[in-house]
Amino acid sequence: MVEKSDRAPLLDWEEVPPAEKPVPTPVQEKDVKGPSPANSRASGCTAPGIGWSTSPGGPEFLTSVVSSIDTSLSSRSTIPTPAEWDAQCPDKDDHTPASGQGEVPHDIMVKWEEKDPIVAVFVVTFDTRSGNMLEWCLPEDMNLEGVEFKAMASGSHRVSSDFIYFRKGGYFGLACFANMAVDSVVERGARMKSVGILSTSYTLLYRYMSFLEHQVRLQLKTPGQYSPLEAFFEDKRSVLPPDGESVVTACPGSAWGAALNHCMHPEMKITHPAGCMSQFIQFFGEQIMVLWKLALLRRRILIFSPPPVGVVCYRVYCCCCLANVSIPGVGVAVPEFRPFFYVNVADIDTLDTELSYVACTTEKIFEEKRDLYDVYVDNQNVRTTRESLKPLLRLSAADREKYRKLTEQRQMLLYSQEENGDCVSSEEDHFILFFLEQNNRIFQTLSEVAGRPEPILTQESVRAMGLDPHGDRLFLLHLLETYGYDSLLVTEHPCCS
Repeated sequence: MVEKSDRAPLLDWEEVPPAEKPVPTPVQEKDVKGPSPANSRASGCTAPGIGWSTSPGGPEFLTSVVSSIDTSLSSRSTIPTPAEWDAQCPDKDDHTPASGQGEVPHDIMVKWEEKDPIVAVFVVTFDTRSGNMLEWCLPEDMNLEGVEFKAMASGSHRVSSDFIYFRKGGYFGLACFANMAVDSVVERGARMKSVGILSTSYTLLYRYMSFLEHQVRLQLKTPGQYSPLEAFFEDKRSVLPPDGESVVTACPGSAWGAALNHCMHPEMKITHPAGCMSQFIQFFGEQIMVLWKLALLRRRILIFSPPPVGVVCYRVYCCCCLANVSIPGVGVAVPEFRPFFYVNVADIDTLDTELSYVACTTEKIFEEKRDLYDVYVDNQNVRTTRESLKPLLRLSAADREKYRKLTEQRQMLLYSQEENGDCVSSEEDHFILFFLEQNNRIFQTLSEVAGRPEPILTQESVRAMGLDPHGDRLFLLHLLETYGYDSLLVTEHPCCS
């Protein structure tokens, strides 16, 4: 087990001191996992606290893998190294195990999660003469060029506080921003700062939200007090690869790769008090079904919103969840649907090379950069300049029926939570599983039709996917082309008449 640092107490950042957390026995396991709804799935399974979600059918695989590894590790008194994990796990050539990812035996998970992949911590400030500036960082030789514009979004001076998820090179970042009125002519009456971290994954960043919020307030009141940040980084720093680079994928590699599909996205713990999924549904309404189709087609989606940008970063995550598919092999040849979270003008060159992504921005100039995106979302308005995609913005009868089912199931869930005290199911679970099952249904049907001697899509098979044979015809054509099923459908088929 990782020993706790012998430095001075680390204040309040260490919300759950992992080094002091006892290795759970089978009796303790329920308490260790806790009652958080985000740690469970109605069907399928999720790695505790990590959010790797698998579809129905996945748990059997994970159970067999965990069982085999449990047996081989039962006589060990120490935790295996990454190299030893690689030797123990199946498909090791294709799936590199990563800290905090995948479903592992819970007694090992507790110890394995102690080393959070924090690669940098920094403070950004606004200077009335120079604009956004990087004030301080660790490690000092880390290339953080441009992070000052990611951690403090354009237009942030109009809000008192905010939080921002973003991408910086091969890493994900989370920064908390605060704006405090001061009696200073030099600072023009306002002091603005952001405190942030970089990690190899966005799934664990939520753990430090309250720490960052506290630290940015501390920096505003007593600028230059970096000792808590130094202690935090010393305790949580990650050992980087020799080249100092990290490869970002929408679905990080996992030791349990056969059960976690190329098209699955890791779950991001939601800390917004209003509830991310509930707000996403209420905000977009039936337009969710339009976003679902565009996400499944791997289109480039850019969401515009003025600050605060934190809740919009959650909308980016929700859009990623719309495209989850857990059937092994599906989507391997298509571009990954990459979450970029907050982007600004400094990201234009990067976005220009991306084939598929979802991101958000506060900078209106992006609307004019039509080559950078396929779909532009402004408030609840979903727009595109691509003629081939414009028909997809219209809802089909099947879309409205799916949305009706989604809202009905949501109301039933809320009723169950209120009347029966259901603390297991959550809106996030319901939302993710609803679209996961819908996507699996589509690709399962396509795979079955493709395996027939005469691979012809009929109206019955299209309806079996939950689609409208007429209203969803163009969507289906795009889908077949994107995923390599284009030979299944031609204009003379009944579903296209």
